[in-house]
Amino acid sequence: MAVKVAAAFIFMLFFLSTACQAKLSSAFYHKSCPKAESAIRTAIRTAIARERRMAASLIRLHFHDCFVQGCDASILLDETSSIKSEKTAGANRNSARGYEVIDKAKSEVEKICPGVVSCADIIAVAARDASAYVSSHTLGQAQCFTFRDRIYNASNIDAGFASTRKRRCPRTGGQANLAPLDLVTPNSFDNNYFKNLMRNKGLLQSDQVLFNGGSTDSIVSEYSRNPAKFSSDFASAMIKMGDIRPLTGSAGQIRRICSAVN
Repeated sequence: MAVKVAAAFIFMLFFLSTACQAKLSSAFYHKSCPKAESAIRTAIRTAIARERRMAASLIRLHFHDCFVQGCDASILLDETSSIKSEKTAGANRNSARGYEVIDKAKSEVEKICPGVVSCADIIAVAARDASAYVSSHTLGQAQCFTFRDRIYNASNIDAGFASTRKRRCPRTGGQANLAPLDLVTPNSFDNNYFKNLMRNKGLLQSDQVLFNGGSTDSIVSEYSRNPAKFSSDFASAMIKMGDIRPLTGSAGQIRRICSAVN
């Protein structure tokens, strides 16, 4: 699985350049379910403590939910005779993960405030808390099959970097072997990702294309020099992403179980 937080962030910057229309509040549940955020946070941190990679997975889950017709938690729905699940879509099948973590958070919230907190909001809070957590932990890894073609056939790749990656990713076999997206500081949320791109050390082709003589080169260069700018812009982009066509008021429903409609 590839959890491309920084790459996804740059895409968010372009997509979210216009103002969002929704007027959302982080204090929405303070009266109706004051312990909701605490319950969600406990479930999320427990999951991340068990597997640090989960932090990036939850951020990515939020990203994939919001960019398909808005932040409505539709990515959590299981396949039925009347629902074509997003879980089986090409970009998500055997890749998107963290569903069980959201389910656990939802079940804990339902114990204290049944029928109050939406699944979409639980994903948003989970991604926010995961973002805070990854400030000192891993961002993600990619499976061999997702970068094999690049390390064996690409011309815009550092030879030494490619050689290192070939050790864990042979021409045949080893499909699920993992490699960190950031070879230099795989366990830190920093701007080395962008420095790597400028040295042709992007693991995935979709990473390296961000610095390959195109319009995003200047953004990569700026973030490579200014880590504070990257961190600030990342936080702003996450907030704006959460405002993409959310269901408000009487629209939608508060699911009791996030994987199925009531």
